[in-house]
Amino acid sequence: MKRIIPLFFALALLVVVIGGCGNRTVNESGSADGAVKTGLAVMSSIAKSTDATAEKDGLAQVDSTVVAVTVDKDGKIVKCEIDAAQTAINLSTDGRIATPLDKAYRTKQELGTDYGMGALASGIKKEWNEQANAFADYVIGKTVAQVKGIAVNEGGAPNDSELSTSVTIHITDFTAAIEKAVNNAQDLGAKAGDKLGLGIVTTIGNSKDATADKEGVAQAYSSYAAVTFDSDGKITSSIIDASQSNVSFSTEGKITTDLASAVLKTKNELGDEYGMRKNSGIKKEWNEQAAAFAAYTVGKTVGEVKGVAVNEEGVPSDAELTSSVTVHVADFISVVEKASVNAR
Repeated sequence: MKRIIPLFFALALLVVVIGGCGNRTVNESGSADGAVKTGLAVMSSIAKSTDATAEKDGLAQVDSTVVAVTVDKDGKIVKCEIDAAQTAINLSTDGRIATPLDKAYRTKQELGTDYGMGALASGIKKEWNEQANAFADYVIGKTVAQVKGIAVNEGGAPNDSELSTSVTIHITDFTAAIEKAVNNAQDLGAKAGDKLGLGIVTTIGNSKDATADKEGVAQAYSSYAAVTFDSDGKITSSIIDASQSNVSFSTEGKITTDLASAVLKTKNELGDEYGMRKNSGIKKEWNEQAAAFAAYTVGKTVGEVKGVAVNEEGVPSDAELTSSVTVHVADFISVVEKASVNAR
């Protein structure tokens, strides 16, 4: 009997330790079943765009930092995903788009080692995606105030002892986007134990050459989705957004957009400013239609979302959607599917 009692307590302690180890899905302030808010943020800049010269093509470059989070009732981050879309469009000295309009763009997470940071520019030999993931994991369990309080050096890289061996890139954009995502977070049905995925798709097909009558436009059109999934692969919350980032240029390939003062908003941020409502047969703005489609996906698997019936124009013909969504949904479906692939 004397041997049985110590054995019982040893087993009990082992259960507690194993239960406490868990994984990155639950922070110390809640259980896997606890309700969490879901947030998405996009922060874009065109500051790195350059004029075309006799020696070199010009560049219309859109850099977008994208963050998805889930947040508990105490404002602590439960899950965090970080990615970036760097869309570079070449411009010739005769005012033409020099990049193929059908080019497939990959995010920095998708590029992985192809991005080239690990071997060339990283003192710790870690690629951009590895460093972004390390920072995303580090902020789990923290509030926005704690994230903003992370010590950095003059170059904006963390000098926190926990991060210095895993993150040497500047984290200013990460921190700002995390704050924005947390502030944007909504109660949409997610639970703390759900997986979180971030999906991004970018095209430049709407870009136009400059002419004698009209400036050219290099447009990076990106669609985004932050989606949570339960253990059965069903969507528990979904946010869809998009950005149309334009850089205008002359027939000489000179940038005419004011790079210093350009304010780039997503379509959700634009709201009524986007101007779809007046031309909408159902009198709904783009952000309202995106939110309606996102809500429609909740409770469905990605396979079911991909099976949504559409007409010849790619607009939903499903009876549940016809009164709330009249925009084409191919990009919506693509980013939701990507989010499912990336979910962790």
